[in-house]
Amino acid sequence: MVATFCLRLAAGLILMLPLLAPAQIPPRFYRVHFLTALGLLAVAGFFLTDQATLAFWLMFTAATVGCVIGSIVWHLDGAPGGKWTIYLMPIALAACLIYGGMLQRGTADAPLRIADDVLAALVIGSATTAMLMGHSYLISPAMSISPLMRLLAAVGTAVILRIALACFGLWEWTSSQSVSNPETELLLWLPVRWLLGLIAPLVLGWMAWEAARIRSTQSATGILYVVVIVCFLGELTSQLLVEKTGFTI
Repeated sequence: MVATFCLRLAAGLILMLPLLAPAQIPPRFYRVHFLTALGLLAVAGFFLTDQATLAFWLMFTAATVGCVIGSIVWHLDGAPGGKWTIYLMPIALAACLIYGGMLQRGTADAPLRIADDVLAALVIGSATTAMLMGHSYLISPAMSISPLMRLLAAVGTAVILRIALACFGLWEWTSSQSVSNPETELLLWLPVRWLLGLIAPLVLGWMAWEAARIRSTQSATGILYVVVIVCFLGELTSQLLVEKTGFTI
């Protein structure tokens, strides 16, 4: 579970970078993103040591080296080749995420499980990136508000798609025989997953959008800290439910 969450967060962080315009954002923002993804990859690699194949290690190495290069490039004046890291690294991280997920749970229901991985990555990645972007305004208050608005829109879109997948998974689960005698544990975790992981991010994301729209970036950032927490809790709960039921609820 730790490896899955780390791969999702690392991929989600890097997948958000193509949405942003480097001319509007300080280079340190990209540097922090690549360093954070590098640390998350290291943790994921540690927990996947026993399951990883040669193909995974090749993808993992490419992603790791790319994050190292990205962190160095965005530390240099003018960030030579920086745009290449922004557009190539999401591919490498997404490949690691998808293949790593298949290593851990096999190829059963592969399309749904891949969608589960990717959408979870987009939810926690967009929320964390938006929070870090909001924090950037505390350091550079004159920055354009456009990057934050794009990321908030990404958060809303990712959560809506996540709700659609969760609804489909819930429908599949309730249609199966496994729900005839639901365990008490499932009945306790399911409302937590939906309220914290799906409903709360939508409501709080809208509040952050309204705050950012009037350029109250400090308020938006404070709200986004809470968004990150509820998204993390919601996705961790989702992982527990998927392991318990076999459905993406």
